[in-house]
Amino acid sequence: MLENRRVLLLTDGHLGVFTSKTATCILRYRPQDVVAILDRTYAGRDPADIVGVGRGIPIVSSIAEAMAYQPRSLLIGIAPAGGGLPDDWRQILVEAIEHRLDLISGLHLMLADDPHLGPLALRHGVTIHDVRRPPDGIPLGANIARTLPCKRILTVGADCAIGKMLVAVELAEALARRGRDARFIATGQTGIMISGYGIAVDRVISDFVPGAVEMMLVENKHHEALIVEGQGTLIEPAYSGVTLGLMHGCAPHGMVFCHQPSRKHLRHHPEVPILPLPEFIELYERMMAPLFPSKVIGIALNCVDLSDAAAREAVARAEAETGLPATDVVRFGPEKLAEAIEAIL
Repeated sequence: MLENRRVLLLTDGHLGVFTSKTATCILRYRPQDVVAILDRTYAGRDPADIVGVGRGIPIVSSIAEAMAYQPRSLLIGIAPAGGGLPDDWRQILVEAIEHRLDLISGLHLMLADDPHLGPLALRHGVTIHDVRRPPDGIPLGANIARTLPCKRILTVGADCAIGKMLVAVELAEALARRGRDARFIATGQTGIMISGYGIAVDRVISDFVPGAVEMMLVENKHHEALIVEGQGTLIEPAYSGVTLGLMHGCAPHGMVFCHQPSRKHLRHHPEVPILPLPEFIELYERMMAPLFPSKVIGIALNCVDLSDAAAREAVARAEAETGLPATDVVRFGPEKLAEAIEAIL
């Protein structure tokens, strides 16, 4: 989706591993398409010193300064709860349109439908790509994934913004390196931006979420393995519906459970404690059992805030608690989990 777009990432005041999840993942997987980052808070610094990726990409303080790097599009690099547009960003988008930059947005707010930004874009010949806009013709779920010949792996997790998309991408790439015909299936806006394919299922009407997943699986049933990006968590008050819809639509042969060891409560609901790993695994497996028995086959830890020694201890502890292979796919590689997937292919 991003090829030849010469992207200016907008993170103004939000650049961070969790606060600009979209931008961080674009910097990790599509750095060749990014010409600059607009963030007045961090202007002049190197993004790798802040989010660990994007070494050498300039951070600028304005649209005017960014134009020296010849961007063709501006990509909104945050994915806030509720998917709204920060009030102070509206003028930045106006300036981007006036400089004839296309807009790429993963917000729930459809920028092309905005009464000011939409007409302004038309007047300047600018295209607005609302990545979260679902396609027409999504069917109701029909419990058909279980009949498909492809093996299906779903990333699930303890919370939102915990690494389910990143883990899915890394696993698909690891399997491909092993000579397997594996494809990453994006179910969120950032994954779609990276891969150029998918449906943002959290924008789909709830009754149709399983059908949206089934539609993508049917289109890709000729692949040996489909690695499906998970969303939310079963205990999240706001996002549990899309989590369960994804699970039922996917009918996975195996699930990879994603967890951040240092996170003890839900990110957006600190009154809700994160369950111990064995309890969480049992919950996911019990929710799948009536439709398509599925097991958690591995643990993917997000140890971004831990030292190497602490991360290794967390991995060992997760394996001891669950009896399953565990790793941090960024720090220690995805091979343990790729092996677990190959065992069921």
